[in-house]
Amino acid sequence: MPRTALLVSTALLAALVPLSAASAADDPAPTPVDRFEGEVPFASQPADGIFTWGGDSDDPPALRFADRADAPEGAKVLAGTYDISGYGGFSHDFAATEPAHDWSAHKGIRFWWDGQDNGKKTAFEIKDGGANGEASELWTTSFTDDFTGWKQIEIPFTDFVYRTDYQPVGGIDHVLGLTQMWGYAVTLPVGVQGQFAMDDVELYGKADQALRASVTTDAAVYPVQEGGTATVKVTVATTGSAPIDDPVTVAYTTQGGTAEAGKDYKAVSGTLTFPAGTASGATRTIEVPTLKDRSAEPAETIPLKLSVSGAKAPAETPQVVIDAHGLPYLDSKLPVKKRVADLLSRMSLAEKAGQMTQAERGAVGEGGDIAAYDLGSLLSGGGSTPTPNTAAAWAKMIDGFQLRAQATRFQIPLIYGVDAVHGHNNLAGATIMPHNIGVGATRDPQLAEKTGAVTAAEVRATGVPWDFAPCLCVSRDERWGRSYESFGEDPALVKSMETVIQGLQGRADGRDLKDDDKVLATAKHFVGDGGTAYGSSTTGSYTVDQGVTTVTRQQLEAIHLAPFQTAVDRGVGTVMPSYSSLDIVGDGQGPVKMHARADMINGVLKDRMGFKGFVISDWNAIDQLPGDYPAHVRTAVNAGVDMMMVPYSYQDFTATLTAEVQAGRVSEKRVDDAVSRVLTQKFELGLFEHPYADTSGASKIGSAAHRAVARQAAAESQVLLKNSGNVLPLRTSQKVYVAGSNADDLGNQTGGWTITWQGQSGTHTTGTTILQGMRNAGGDVTYSKDASAPTAGYDVGVVVVGETPYAEGVGDVGNGNDLALSAADQAAVDKVCAAMKCAVLIVSGRPQLIGDRLGGIDALVASWLPGTEGDGVADVLYGKRAFTGQLPVTWPKSEAQLPINVGDAAYDPQYPYGWGLATLTKAPKGGEATLRKLGRAARTAERAGAASAGRKLVGEARLLVQAKVGQSITAAVSKPFADADHLLLTGKYAAAVEKLTEAYRAA
Repeated sequence: MPRTALLVSTALLAALVPLSAASAADDPAPTPVDRFEGEVPFASQPADGIFTWGGDSDDPPALRFADRADAPEGAKVLAGTYDISGYGGFSHDFAATEPAHDWSAHKGIRFWWDGQDNGKKTAFEIKDGGANGEASELWTTSFTDDFTGWKQIEIPFTDFVYRTDYQPVGGIDHVLGLTQMWGYAVTLPVGVQGQFAMDDVELYGKADQALRASVTTDAAVYPVQEGGTATVKVTVATTGSAPIDDPVTVAYTTQGGTAEAGKDYKAVSGTLTFPAGTASGATRTIEVPTLKDRSAEPAETIPLKLSVSGAKAPAETPQVVIDAHGLPYLDSKLPVKKRVADLLSRMSLAEKAGQMTQAERGAVGEGGDIAAYDLGSLLSGGGSTPTPNTAAAWAKMIDGFQLRAQATRFQIPLIYGVDAVHGHNNLAGATIMPHNIGVGATRDPQLAEKTGAVTAAEVRATGVPWDFAPCLCVSRDERWGRSYESFGEDPALVKSMETVIQGLQGRADGRDLKDDDKVLATAKHFVGDGGTAYGSSTTGSYTVDQGVTTVTRQQLEAIHLAPFQTAVDRGVGTVMPSYSSLDIVGDGQGPVKMHARADMINGVLKDRMGFKGFVISDWNAIDQLPGDYPAHVRTAVNAGVDMMMVPYSYQDFTATLTAEVQAGRVSEKRVDDAVSRVLTQKFELGLFEHPYADTSGASKIGSAAHRAVARQAAAESQVLLKNSGNVLPLRTSQKVYVAGSNADDLGNQTGGWTITWQGQSGTHTTGTTILQGMRNAGGDVTYSKDASAPTAGYDVGVVVVGETPYAEGVGDVGNGNDLALSAADQAAVDKVCAAMKCAVLIVSGRPQLIGDRLGGIDALVASWLPGTEGDGVADVLYGKRAFTGQLPVTWPKSEAQLPINVGDAAYDPQYPYGWGLATLTKAPKGGEATLRKLGRAARTAERAGAASAGRKLVGEARLLVQAKVGQSITAAVSKPFADADHLLLTGKYAAAVEKLTEAYRAA
């Protein structure tokens, strides 16, 4: 059959349904969805069919239609095997070319399942509304396989809840309408090899009004000052907004909780009635008066229990909360240290464990567990966003979570964190900066600070006070999928860019953190994540990320630890350890995961460096430690990790930590230190006084002023590597032929960590591509992505090539990636550069191997990942701004050279670290005589502490050397040239000129 059996006639349905499955006389006959007799093929959208999916190539299950003598219905069943490490399952999507199905006449959906008694939960979801099965809202529930043999699983539609962790379209209306259904999906258990069989999916029963009508309250928590009156609004609503058919009654009573009736509040009870015909959206109110006394008290709860007839009841009992009052920690006039000490002295072990716990927003649903587990923090992982993905929706979501925290004894506010690593990159329409590698190329610390300030303002305006940035990794191997998160390969360069911390946080003493345009920053990943060796990773198919960094003690201090001391000196509020392992040569320990290294976290970071903030783990990082789960917890906590990012296992973590303390394996002193550090930052951020979002700055998100900063950063990040015949800058009078995969692709231009964790090609946010920027600059531009359009009649070609987005180890070279241009990009370069003078722009997170084509390329630009402002790239292409960027990493000749870095004994790259030609600026004349003069002046500037003058003098010497060298870059030129840039960054201006003179002589 071309369609599912949903379209089978009523007479045939009656014949198909076994008598044992018949419902009550007034119920409609069951309606088959899938019989698995061959009527539905294995196919994917837009066709009607069943298909599998999974987190990686091994995760999708293997399915077949199997003959079974014991089939509950018919002769065949859907059977399969699975072994899932990430996630996996299968879907049946109805044909997108046909109308959606109407399930609203039925009570629920049921199917037969061949139980294996494995005790595992299997998720079952249905697809509502939208354009098709893959663009619909997902509603989910689950059942437990705790039986053997065939069992019919019946799921009333009232059991389905809206998925908060993933929605393919971000959600539509958050209402399970049942009139436009597109099928179902099954998510199979993880971590167990298994088999399953399923048969006879059908709709059953008669829909009652509770499917169409629901009673809700306007909030789950109602904080009120002692003596005030809480007003609870009760609303009845229906699917499709039709009036209710039957009466709805809501009986209410104040009962239970920690507040005492008659002493803390006046008990109330009664019944609200919504008669038949009441309009959808009608509201009644319940008032709960509280009583005032003179004692200081923590918060007290008053549950308002509701019993509903004729409609679906609220998912949870709303609570009135009498605010904590009169306690010292609530006094904003007291020093933070005293407030922390007072609050800590009142907290139970369970409350302390909660403050050390961070969960993912998608794991807590509407947020009831925030109070139940006294959670201290939530985060949005990459791509974990509210619906719709707007600034207002972010603020509303986070305010909703903060409201939940008000139902705890001490009303300790949540601290909400996001990975805003190059702007508020999870938020659609935000200003997206160049990734850090591009910021490092600017060599402009003041600009780095501005990018941090714009990011902080946009993040805080959505209610988020904490940013998991900046990454202070010193990237030593560009095969690493996170190399673009680094400012560069030289610790001196990374240190110079740490002005971004002041952009994010404000002054180093923390006094600005409470402002509405500042956020808590995070220095990550401590320590050595940029030094992991190729092939050392044991995480899935990663090759570099999360691997092992093997260094001497001296290398560790000079390369990887140095940037963290600078961060501590700048007052950074939090530090995140690395997934990677550290192997210090000669210490006898071998490779040890950083989350277990008490010598580094407690010893170096906290004790020696004097770090006063708190340490937050990386995503599920403790799960990578050796031993069982209690060992994971106590090892990380005892090593000095103060808060655990345990996105979906927060319940296990809090219980385990509590047990470890009670058993004496984690000391209460260690817990108190951790919680004190967390509370200190919450007080510094002003969250106790202002827990909710201050959206006064929301109008500036993506504003012209903010985009101007990103545009400047994009322009200054462009590194001109070659410019034969002064092809660049272009003139608006020239006819320009533009080609290449990255010329007109905003997603490729912004890279990973943009809207989603991995990023994606195409247009997914607001911005300007490089092509559009060129047009905006007034260029006479013709565009042909694959260079298939005729090439005759043009003055110059611009070919924009490079990488597609990736993040973390997914982007590791050897994990499906390399450093070569794609075949299409190579063909575009070859065709355009053979036909005309050409400039090639490489949009990528790391150097690409281009040496075999350099001879045919007139101008070459390292564009990095410039963010949303392609106008900035056009600014330098058309000479509105000068090219001034310098390589933040060494550009290799071949992959065999990797790793290659400034300071290496053998150093013969394609382009050395620090290389970068300039436009709109003439190089000084005079050769060595001029260099001697510049050297003397640099020595004088160095002695006088005139940093600006010293940098300018070295810059002039660099331009002079580059002018002589041209493209004749030998090892004898490269090594001193790269060393000079390192010396410049360390304030040794005279020595830098001496090295440049050495490079000049070698040219």
